[in-house]
Amino acid sequence: MFKKILIAEDHESINLSVQKTLEELNIPNVDYVYYCDDALAKIQKAIREDNPYDLLITDLYYEEDHHLQKIKDGKELILKIKEIQPSLKVIVFSAEHKSGVIDSLFNECKVNGYVRKARNDSKELKKSIASVYINENYLSLDLKQDIKKLNSYEFSAYDITLVTLLSKGVLQKNIPNYLQENDIKPYSLSSVEKKLNGLKEDLEVTSNEHLVAFCKDIGII
Repeated sequence: MFKKILIAEDHESINLSVQKTLEELNIPNVDYVYYCDDALAKIQKAIREDNPYDLLITDLYYEEDHHLQKIKDGKELILKIKEIQPSLKVIVFSAEHKSGVIDSLFNECKVNGYVRKARNDSKELKKSIASVYINENYLSLDLKQDIKKLNSYEFSAYDITLVTLLSKGVLQKNIPNYLQENDIKPYSLSSVEKKLNGLKEDLEVTSNEHLVAFCKDIGII
């Protein structure tokens, strides 16, 4: 099992809860911080002392307070840490549920596990630690199903542009004007209508409003 773990979590009660979970797993060396800057500093110090951490458990979003921080969120923290210690295992422990955001953590940040803060999250965290220790990525079953649904349709830049314009209140009939002004093809109204209707059919939504809500929910826009 892991010997040295760092917890980065800004809410004290959750930080203490994670510490308790690691105690139950008999992890011998557990450190914790409440700020991303402090997490990076501890990891840098551990590397300098030739006693690096084996695992980082981090939240994704951090509330701002009177302590000014250079690193604003967990994703930025992970990317900076991967630059100095690429081999460090990372589990994200967050309330975020958007499948697009979660998918990007695995693909862009190369995290090893994701546990959503919810009922039974202590059990899920223990499972994730065990899986990551044996070099298996961990994602709970319900989140896997959401990711599968996300990946069942590959959004093009054109798709995202259309849905983004709708989300900004641009009427469907006016979208061709924007596309033409920005030399984005195809920009005919019939092409826009065909693409949006195809998106709604593939994603099983019934209106442009539902399409926008769905794309926001999974983190596409």
